[in-house]
Amino acid sequence: MPLHFVVDDPAALAGDEVVLLGREAHHAAAVRRVRAGEAVTVGDGLGVWLTGRVADVAPQRVAVTVESRRTVPAPTPRLVLVQALAKGDRDELAVQAGTEIGADEIVPWQAARSVSRWEGAKREKGRARWASIVREAAKQAHRAWIPPVGAPVGTGELAARASESRMLVLVPDAGEALTAVELDPTADADVVVVVGPEGGMPAEEVERLQAAGARPVRLGDTVLRTSTAGPAALAVVNAALRRW
Repeated sequence: MPLHFVVDDPAALAGDEVVLLGREAHHAAAVRRVRAGEAVTVGDGLGVWLTGRVADVAPQRVAVTVESRRTVPAPTPRLVLVQALAKGDRDELAVQAGTEIGADEIVPWQAARSVSRWEGAKREKGRARWASIVREAAKQAHRAWIPPVGAPVGTGELAARASESRMLVLVPDAGEALTAVELDPTADADVVVVVGPEGGMPAEEVERLQAAGARPVRLGDTVLRTSTAGPAALAVVNAALRRW
C-alpha cells in the first residue's frame, strides 16, 4: 500500500504538483525514505484524497505529481470517543488506537476521578498533544478524515450532549452488554462511547449521564484498562454499524 501524507488545503488536480514542506517533507524524505517514482497518497484530513507519484525529493521539500483526485464523504453516523483523562500515557494510547480503529471525533473528559488535570495553560497544551497523536494515527491508518480533538469537557457538558446522541457509557458491572445493543447504521445521531479513568466512575456520575439519556453498557466479564476499553468498544460498535 502506498505511503500516505497530509498537507493543508491541497488544490492540485490531476497533472498538477503538490508539495510537502517542513515536518511533513522531513517525515517523507528522512523517516519514510520515499524515492522519485514511488506511488504515494496525499490528503488534507478533510476528505480530499490524491494519488500520485513522487517527482522530486529534498530534505525539506518533496514534490508529488498528482494522478487522480477524489473527495471521500464524511463518515455517517459519526463515531465519537469520549476519553477520560488518565495518568501516564494511558489516555494517549487510547486516543491513538481509537483513531486507528475509526473514531470520528475525540473528546477529552475531565471525569470526577481523573488523576490527570488539564488546568490553565495545560488545557490547550494537552489538547494540542492529543491532536498531534490523532493526526499521526490517522495518517498511519490512511484515513481521509482526521478526527478533531475538542476542548476538555466536564460531566455536565457531557450530560448535555447525551440528549442529542446515542451515548454508551462503559461500566464494568452494567446490566446490558455492548454486544446486545442494536445500532441503526442509517440513523444520523452520533454514536458516543464514553470511557472512564483508571479509577472508574462513581455511581452518581453514571446516574447523571444516564438521567440525561446515556446508556450504561459492559464489554464483558473482565475489567479492561482505560487505555484498552475504548478501542475494544469502538471495534464492537464498528461491527454493529457495519463499518467493518
